[in-house]
Formats: sequence, structure tokens, C-alpha cells
Amino acid sequence: MKKTIAVIGADGQLGTDLLAALEDASDQLVVPLTISDMNVCDFEQTRSTLMVNSPDIVINTAAFHRVDECETRSEDAFLTNAAAVHNLARVCKDMGSTLVHFSTDYVFDGAPDRALPFSEDDRPDPKSVYAISKLAGEYAVRTAWERHFVVRTCGLYGRAGAYQSNASRSFVETMLGLARSGKPLKVVNDQRLTPTATVDLAAKLVELIGTSAYGLYHITNTGSCTWYEFAVELFRLAGVKPDLQAVTSAQWNSPAKRPAYSVLRHDALRHAGLAPLRSWQEALASYIEGRQVDV
Repeated sequence: MKKTIAVIGADGQLGTDLLAALEDASDQLVVPLTISDMNVCDFEQTRSTLMVNSPDIVINTAAFHRVDECETRSEDAFLTNAAAVHNLARVCKDMGSTLVHFSTDYVFDGAPDRALPFSEDDRPDPKSVYAISKLAGEYAVRTAWERHFVVRTCGLYGRAGAYQSNASRSFVETMLGLARSGKPLKVVNDQRLTPTATVDLAAKLVELIGTSAYGLYHITNTGSCTWYEFAVELFRLAGVKPDLQAVTSAQWNSPAKRPAYSVLRHDALRHAGLAPLRSWQEALASYIEGRQVDV
């Protein structure tokens, strides 16, 4: 019997690649849900829509992820990233459905002198409204319903990001777009992380939900770099030579505080018998190879 899987935020970067990965499996019926189908912040609509479709698995990719904007729109951030997630967990419990929810590396403080990647067992210490709201969403899922996969990830980019609005565009597509303008570019060089391709995350998630190893997972590409180092490699692969300058977070002076170090370990994946993702360099090279760069 086919499993029914509902994907919330099906037209986003991650949602788009999840649909492609899930639809490759013949034993699954995929129900794509965009905001025009269901707004997760409308609790009654969410319940009724999911109840009608009666999915075995609900994958939630919806989030208020504009980090700096969260600082001045905290109510909206907590509504989408925490309250709506708690509602989803309650609905999934009532249906007996597994819930998959995505969180962020930003739940860690990431002190500048840290050099050891964070494991799933490390204590979170969020420093921004966005990060606090996402951590609240994690706890909402983990306390409301045992059949869950909570996945922390980092620096997502995917093909769908090339077609989104400027506010939602990935770092990769933003950088390539700015390079076309010929203007000087400034990128922070004191925030170390692991940029992650949504196509890789989606493929690994399909593996994960095929198990019953519920719990908290870190899933990113492997290795680490700063945003500046990522930009340097991006432009090298794309054959672009913009006027690129490294700056500090203090010089950038963004409203929300970002962790200086937020590299994640993948202990839970290994314990579940699943291999980690390929390196961020391999993933980026594959992404650039798969798109036509027009600069």
C-alpha cells in the first residue's frame, strides 16, 4: 500500500527538491501543499486540509527565515516558526502521522574561538529572534509528538532559489546576481558554517523517513568554510571574477546576531546507519555544473 506524504512549502527551495526526490519512489503518493493550498498560520485550515488528505508523513518546510526581519517582526516569527509548528505536531498526533520539521544551525551560539562541530547532544544557546523561534519550534515538536524527525541544517541553496524573489533568494543566486551588476561585493569572513545543497538534503531525508529512527538530526554537507570562502569557490567554479572583499561581521553590522561558528556533526545519522552527505565543495560544483551561469 502506498504511503501518502504531504509536503508543506512544496514550491520553495527545499520543497521543490523534496518533491523530485519523493516522486522517484513508486510506493509513495506525494501531496504538494503551497501557501495557496494551506497557510500553516491558519490553524483550522491546516487541520482540515491535512485531515482531508490523511497523510502518513507530513514534511514541513514552511518558515519565517528572513533572519534580520525577525528582529522587528518577532510575533510573526514565533507564529510561523513555533506556534504553527506546535499546531502541526498536535494534528499529526491526532492523525497518527509522522512529522518532519526543519530547524537551523543558528540555535547554537557559536563562539569565535570554537573549533569543534556541534553534535545533537550539545546545548543550544540561540542569540537572535529567528534562532529562538526556531528552537521553540523544535521543542514544540519534540514534546508534543514522539513520531518526529527534527532536522537541523545550514546555509541552504537550490535550483528553485534562482526563480524566487530577491528576499527569498539563496546566497548562491544572490552572489551570482550581484556579480552580473559589476558592483563591488563584500562578504563576511568570520562566520564558519557548512553550506548545504537542498538536493542533497532532500535525498538524505527520503532515506531517513524510510526508517523509524525518530529524533533530532543534523544534516548538512560535510566540511566547513566561511561565507567569503564559499563565495570565492562559487565564483571560481562559475568562471566569474568580481570585485570581492572580505569583511567582518562587525563591519557588516546586521540587525540579528549570527554565530561565528556553527558547523554541525552528524552523529545521529551515523547511529541510524546512514552515510553523511558529500562535501560542500562537491555539492557546489555539481550545482554550478547543472545550471547555466549568465553573467
